[in-house]
Amino acid sequence: MCIIFFKFDPRPVSKNAYRLILAANRDEFYHRPSRAADFWGNNNEVLSGLDMEEGKEGGTWLGINTRGKLAALTNYLQPRLDRDARGRGELVAQFLTSDMDSLSYLKKVSAEGHLYNGFNLIAADLSTEKGDVICYYGNRGEREPVALAPGTYGLSNALLETPWRKLCFGKRLFLEAVERAQALPKDALAAQLLDVLNNEEACQTQPLRTRAGSTCSPYLASTQLCVCAARTTAPEPTQSSLWMQMGT
Repeated sequence: MCIIFFKFDPRPVSKNAYRLILAANRDEFYHRPSRAADFWGNNNEVLSGLDMEEGKEGGTWLGINTRGKLAALTNYLQPRLDRDARGRGELVAQFLTSDMDSLSYLKKVSAEGHLYNGFNLIAADLSTEKGDVICYYGNRGEREPVALAPGTYGLSNALLETPWRKLCFGKRLFLEAVERAQALPKDALAAQLLDVLNNEEACQTQPLRTRAGSTCSPYLASTQLCVCAARTTAPEPTQSSLWMQMGT
């Protein structure tokens, strides 16, 4: 089951604090082909993994670019899929390669939400000059996207902040890790967040499920983990100030 935790604080008190910390897990079947995270796009400005499944090539579930755009996607758990629906991974890729701001892009997506199976989409513009903005839209929830207030959020395969046991448990562990963030070196923080995502007890609080909603053996699913963070120190996001670390 995919899950995302993130803490958003665009104006932290300390100059060395993080404006955004995000930890994400993607569960997927082993047989689905994908490409490991790497830079791509015009001038190699986008960093993400890529879906390589036939008919959905080039989509992704999480990515950032050197202009400070970030997007993350989870599927919404539904009993039946429309096999003719468009691939949801294109929603992330299109935002990362567009010139639209996050809220305008999600308004566009909301007008086309009926073309996709259920999804949740987070889109962010991270800029110390213009101010950080993080927006959310789910096509099984409210009709309009929302700009999120600073805070800590959890997102799984239901709407944002739906209090599933797994999400509540994981969010508590995430908060414990980020409270120590400022005192930790970058690699140590990433390691602690990856430990949160790898926590087996969190997995046991709610069974793994397939997209159709039936119980799924964990041996059928692979797990791809990622940690992203943005510090306050750089004037604009760069490959060093806006970083992503992968794990398995």
